[in-house]
Amino acid sequence: MTDRSPRTPVTLENLRAAARVLHASRCPVVLTGAGISKESGIPTFRDALDGLWAQYDPQQLATPGAFRRNPKLVWDWYTYRRELLAQAQPNPGHRALVELERLLGCLVVITQNVDGLHQAAGSSDVIALHGDIRRNKCFANCQGDPTLIDLSTLDWDRASGPPRCPHCGAPVRPDVVWFEEALPAAALERAFRVCENADVALVVGTSGIVQPAASLPFVAKERGAFVIEVNPAPSAITAIADWSFAGAAGEVLPRLVTALAEWETHEP
Repeated sequence: MTDRSPRTPVTLENLRAAARVLHASRCPVVLTGAGISKESGIPTFRDALDGLWAQYDPQQLATPGAFRRNPKLVWDWYTYRRELLAQAQPNPGHRALVELERLLGCLVVITQNVDGLHQAAGSSDVIALHGDIRRNKCFANCQGDPTLIDLSTLDWDRASGPPRCPHCGAPVRPDVVWFEEALPAAALERAFRVCENADVALVVGTSGIVQPAASLPFVAKERGAFVIEVNPAPSAITAIADWSFAGAAGEVLPRLVTALAEWETHEP
């Protein structure tokens, strides 16, 4: 039997056991948080509040009200964050999930991250619950929610703050979910539906405390899914995990994929 303690050693035996579970799955899902992106050198929202930005509270930079009061300040903050992301590349954890999708034939990735690294790595079915910082939309969503705006088609004074929507004249904003905003209804509805139907839930690099995303692993567990956590530190998910591998995504996931590939190659 494998170690079923709250924190599971990353041993070959345990990885092979997890690989057997994944091999038998028909509806696997992955849920990822900031931990997997941090391995690509991307600071968390609060970690990015350094230097000139250390004087600001998140409520001054990431709410609809903050944008109404000072759109240039908020736009400049997100320009700074985008510059931090510009050189970031998918890490071995992201790439391992792409290989896991190939081996299993299907894999839905539900992420709280806004950096687009899962898509950049090649995951084909990503539910981005908190939006995508690489995209922009009309603040008024005048042509539907979201009304995406391609900045390359606009000409504006970049020193003055955000451009204006070419359809209605409202300011353009990042396509991310701010404090005080609801998650995109279609994305959240699908995420819950996927977790309700999942037979295996792989939870990677999330603290499990940001709602409503934090409830998704619990929904999967309540519906009978086998829960596998990968996280260097214990989280709110650890207590419900069947296995909680104590390690970083970029280290554990490639080894898990290797174990799965070997299992499928040598399956009796």
